[in-house]
Amino acid sequence: MRGVGAVALGACAAIPAVAQASEPVRTVFGTLPDGRTVEEVTLTNGKGVTARVISWGALLRTLEVPDRAGKPADIVLGYKDLASYLDKPNYFGASIGRYANRIRAGRFTLDGQTYTLATNDGPNALHGGTAGLDKRLWTITEVKGGATPSVTLRYVSPDGEEGFPGTLTVTATYALDAANTLTVTYQATTDKPTIVNLTNHSFFNLAGEGSGRSVLDQTLTIPAERYTPVDATQIPMGEHVPVAGTPFDFRTPTVIGARIRDGRDIQIVRGRGYDHNWVVTDKPTAEPHLVARVEDPASGRVLEVASNQPGVQFYTGNFIDATVVGKSGLVYRQSDALAIEPELFPDTPNQPAFGSARLDPGATYRNVITYRFSTSSAHRTHEK
Repeated sequence: MRGVGAVALGACAAIPAVAQASEPVRTVFGTLPDGRTVEEVTLTNGKGVTARVISWGALLRTLEVPDRAGKPADIVLGYKDLASYLDKPNYFGASIGRYANRIRAGRFTLDGQTYTLATNDGPNALHGGTAGLDKRLWTITEVKGGATPSVTLRYVSPDGEEGFPGTLTVTATYALDAANTLTVTYQATTDKPTIVNLTNHSFFNLAGEGSGRSVLDQTLTIPAERYTPVDATQIPMGEHVPVAGTPFDFRTPTVIGARIRDGRDIQIVRGRGYDHNWVVTDKPTAEPHLVARVEDPASGRVLEVASNQPGVQFYTGNFIDATVVGKSGLVYRQSDALAIEPELFPDTPNQPAFGSARLDPGATYRNVITYRFSTSSAHRTHEK
């Protein structure tokens, strides 16, 4: 698996330095209806990459990255104002949990006790419920400057919140280094046995969120030989199926739009495109490994995503339906961006063959996600 990933990286040029280094800037982003303040922290690495993180949902609001000519563009979907995040959040840039992805029928059993969650995605629970971590105000606990500026946010989810057992203390740290890598580290501890699966739900468009271009002409590599097909409600059926010979084979760089409408595959029909989990490793690893690589041939921007988690959910924004206006004034539509969510497999608490999502007192859950940016030197032809 790692060998496939190494081949997929290709030759890339460093992003030219086009900005001055600066210390993190902490400002007020908005005020919640109950009067609480939502803050924003801006991280700049001096190489032209700038990230802005807000305390509502511990979310990544903007991420500016230069193209091969050094021209920066914001490459993540989002809004200009807090009211839009409250009205139609769409998980844009948010920290997701307590359990990212889906849980069948919103139920799971732990130590003989059955827990019931909100069913907010048809018959299933999705992304932690109706008011998951993405819809909570986190506390900024630390802002660091220097060579790798960072911000750490914290949220304490009380026992029983959204139906989950145990008081869960969660931290999210965003750190931006001089090598143009944004690292997001999630950690969690609990005071009694529970389940946890955290991830980041940024929607990326390497052409720029205000470019008016979809992601269908961009190329994707996922170094996985298997994926988990789903039933009609998007719950995995328990199998790890080879990607070979299917529209889910991204082991070599492949144009995203090449097979996204292949109605001969029932999985494409059920997902309305891509909304599936790939099996990159069988279990979490000690160190991050490559889970996906995306390249926009036109701008030259390249994104490599790594994580210590075994699965990656690749989603092409199939339910973004032109009902929201983004921060550049454009209406967001299907395939205007893609999400790459490193995490445990969906519905793991109900599928023992998938491993375990259990977290016990005294243990620490950890998901380290790295987003490394570079540029390709020239246009390249990929499989169509």
